Amino acid sequence: MDILQVITQELGVQKWQVEAAVKLIDEGNTIPFISRYRKEATGSLNDEVLRNLRERLLYLRNLE
Repeated sequence: MDILQVITQELGVQKWQVEAAVKLIDEGNTIPFISRYRKEATGSLNDEVLRNLRERLLYLRNLE
C-alpha cells in the first residue's frame, strides 16, 4: 500500500505537499509549527489539513 498516495487522494492535495508534510512530521515538528513557519515547504496547508494528514498517516502506518 502506498500510504502517501492514499493520503493524497483522501485529502485532495498534491503528492509533493503530502511528502513534504510527512518529512516535517517525521522530523518531530509540530502541526502548529509546520502550519505557521513551513508554509513554503507544504504549499500553505492549513492546520486542519495537516492534523487530518497526521492522523491518517499514523493510522495507515499502524495498519501496515
